[in-house]
Amino acid sequence: MSASGIPKAFEPLRLGALEKQVMDVLWDQGPSTIRSIIENLPSDPAYTTIATVLGNLERKELVTPKRDQRSVRYASRHTREEHAALLMTHALAGSSDHAASMLHFIDAISPSDIELLRTYLGDRNARHA
Repeated sequence: MSASGIPKAFEPLRLGALEKQVMDVLWDQGPSTIRSIIENLPSDPAYTTIATVLGNLERKELVTPKRDQRSVRYASRHTREEHAALLMTHALAGSSDHAASMLHFIDAISPSDIELLRTYLGDRNARHA
């Protein structure tokens, strides 16, 4: 893991459908056991399926297992919003022209998001002045 929180290997942080459902449970419910995750999913996958998914998410550095007496609770390493920011950071890192990629992104976002960005950057510049 780099100092910025981006995994060292440029492994995509995109989630498969079941991975996303598991992460949604962790983001919504907090640290959870495999059984608790299964209870909160819209489908009824096998215990071993969710154990495998959590192993994959751990390998991607998205979850952390913590022993809790006789069971293991899995916790998200990032909030949903931090994960979205990491996806954007990875997408930008994969571009050979950062400026062009950022400009295309800004052209694609809504006016309200542009205003939010403008306000944030103004506040950030004022704090660092």
